[in-house]
Amino acid sequence: MVTLQNQIAAAAGPGREARLLAVSKLQPASAIAALAAQGQRAFGENYVQEAADKVQALAALDLEWHLIGHLQSNKADIAARIFDWVQTVDRDKLVTALARHRPAGLAPLNVLIQVNIDDEDSKHGCQPAEVADLAATIAAQERLRLRGLMAIPAPFPEAEKRRAAFQRMHELFTGLTAHHPHVDTLSMGMSGDYADAIAAGSTMVRVGTALFGQRPTS
Repeated sequence: MVTLQNQIAAAAGPGREARLLAVSKLQPASAIAALAAQGQRAFGENYVQEAADKVQALAALDLEWHLIGHLQSNKADIAARIFDWVQTVDRDKLVTALARHRPAGLAPLNVLIQVNIDDEDSKHGCQPAEVADLAATIAAQERLRLRGLMAIPAPFPEAEKRRAAFQRMHELFTGLTAHHPHVDTLSMGMSGDYADAIAAGSTMVRVGTALFGQRPTS
């Protein structure tokens, strides 16, 4: 993990920082605990029920949990209670559900807007033109805290196309900060492309394989 952290720091360069989010989908609680023992605090999960079991099992470690998978509205009540961040908000209905179910005894839920930056039919996320209105809806909720944007660009074989998507996301992020100055997080970049994402302005990279090895199949 130290090597990866050094590589991320090198990609960010002087005066910049990119946070490492360890993608722990399908990893056992023991593997997460082992990484936590090395200093990693933030973990990303794709499935609400799987995450709920891990959050309970590892409660004593005081970890930071991010939902990075698609969230169905009927699971928003659980997500609002167990996660510190939800990175995949892409519609008004989800905003309302998360705000309604976020317990008053917890800090406001950190929220990122997921953007379908390459307009892929197979991907979730709002359209770039919808970001401003969705951001305003989130910002109006007392139990939510708008933190920024998240994207999973298309896995184009051409590096130039991938970099172009990262750049478009950064431009969208810059525009968002003009209206919401407290926004501070641009989540993009994974094991195979995090250096390019950081170069384009990412402040958080989501890495699983480079930390845990190949993911279990079930």
